Amino acid sequence: MNITDIHVVYFSATYTTRTIVREIAKAIGGNIIEHDVTNALPEGEITLSGDNSMLIVGAPVYVGRIPEAAAEALKMVHGNNTPAVAMCVYGNRDYDDALLEIKDTLNGNGFHTFAAGAFIGRHCIFPKVAEGRPDAADLEKAAAFGKKCAQLLADAAGTDALGDPEVKGNRPYREAHKVPMCPTGDKDKCTKCMTCVRLCPAGAISESDPCSTDTSKCIACGRCVVVCPHGSRAIYLPGYADAAAKFTAAFSARREPETFF
Repeated sequence: MNITDIHVVYFSATYTTRTIVREIAKAIGGNIIEHDVTNALPEGEITLSGDNSMLIVGAPVYVGRIPEAAAEALKMVHGNNTPAVAMCVYGNRDYDDALLEIKDTLNGNGFHTFAAGAFIGRHCIFPKVAEGRPDAADLEKAAAFGKKCAQLLADAAGTDALGDPEVKGNRPYREAHKVPMCPTGDKDKCTKCMTCVRLCPAGAISESDPCSTDTSKCIACGRCVVVCPHGSRAIYLPGYADAAAKFTAAFSARREPETFF
């Protein structure tokens, strides 16, 4: 197969998923067309129908599932027996049913998912877990994964000649639920620059009070913490320190990416 156009669809609140999915796409090689669905759904349906196109989808794992906004965006992406790669990023605990959820969605929308991978990024709620990841070793493995995908595509006479990997996960998927830990702002540090307001994927921070968070909307993705230029945003809840210590002790042993072909 001669793939020239690589469409990349990703939800990446803290930019780790974007980093890895770009590394994979670069290693495959071709004209890369990005669709960042973190802050908004695509303006219209995305349809890949040409013989020279493929799709890579990347999403983070939140409590064993992909974010609802990412799931909604994927419903708008359609193929015609088009080769696809599914990829998720998790915070070193587990990715549970998220990778299977992506694969199932893609296959249901006219894609042929021939490769899949679960990679590790810094945990968005407990950032001491997998701190500094993806690191250089992770990016090397992402590139190697992309090169293997490229070889499989080059060797295949057509999409039907590609494999159908079994990926980890269960059906029905685990029930999706929210993490009850929402970041807020420190009024002594906040300058009301509105960076968090502008970049919050859930629209959970208002211009009138950027130190507060609408907990009914917040998805605990950690973007406001990462993008705040003054270090104002964090989780200040009572008991958070103890929860962080326990989680860090339980899930700090380094896990490595898993790939499926």
